[in-house]
Amino acid sequence: MMEVILNGLVRGACYALVALGYTMVYGILGMINFAHGEVFMIGMFATVFGIGIASTLLPGSIVLSLCLGVTLAIVIASAFGYSNERIAYRRLRGAHIMAPLTSAIGLSIVLQNFIMLSVTKDKIDFPQAQSRFFSENQWEVCAGLSISYLQLLILGASFLVMGILFWVIHRTKLGLAMRAVAQDRTMAQLVGISVNKTITTTFVVGSALAAIAGAMVSMYQGIARFDSGYLMGLKAFTAAVLGGIGNIPGAVLGGFILGLTEDLTSYGVGSDWKNLTTFMILMVVLLVRPRGLLGERTAHKV
Repeated sequence: MMEVILNGLVRGACYALVALGYTMVYGILGMINFAHGEVFMIGMFATVFGIGIASTLLPGSIVLSLCLGVTLAIVIASAFGYSNERIAYRRLRGAHIMAPLTSAIGLSIVLQNFIMLSVTKDKIDFPQAQSRFFSENQWEVCAGLSISYLQLLILGASFLVMGILFWVIHRTKLGLAMRAVAQDRTMAQLVGISVNKTITTTFVVGSALAAIAGAMVSMYQGIARFDSGYLMGLKAFTAAVLGGIGNIPGAVLGGFILGLTEDLTSYGVGSDWKNLTTFMILMVVLLVRPRGLLGERTAHKV
């Protein structure tokens, strides 16, 4: 049971990182970026190719090649996030709510097919040297319970990234600008805040988080597919809604609840039931608390 809970926490940490991108964009723009799952998928592919390039240039350096691969994934995913905001969303901010929603769904299909046609429609394997190094080495916590270095890496990196994000939002000028734009764009612009720059930065930060999650998931699963972002995006969005869309702590809480629910269901009933159980819990929570567990966080203008 402890191993099941540990696996659920690892899975939940990945869901939480992707869910943060959804909730940050919603908190500022009040719209859902349904192309966010495809940015996660691009991060998976960029990590694999980045590690391959780094391993060729620096043979034998497992940790360094992994770091370079993740760095490349962050750069490429951030570039896609920046481009997505400029191309698909900026001109539609004042439009009817269905316009940016339709644009986001269309962009998701475009990115998915772009990777399928330009890279491959088959799965690609994560480099074995890196995955074996972290998955085969384990730390014995107590009798009967051990945790692999890969699980430690995912949990440690996730909590570190989340901590940095919370610090940025609540302790820096950028975070103050994000909160000001979320509350009132007009007033934020009047006091000298660049609204366009702040919104673009939010997309870039959310894309970087998705890339980190993509790197960890591809290493944990051992593969990357062009359609990997669809289900991950759907579940991460579910986690954001479960915790309270627009609420950053809620996105983290929802991610961990989702991960634990899936692994506990797989252990107790069977893996075929995990998706059904997850979305049933979401339906019950929304019936009891329509704004999510921690409540939807939106700006109240006075």
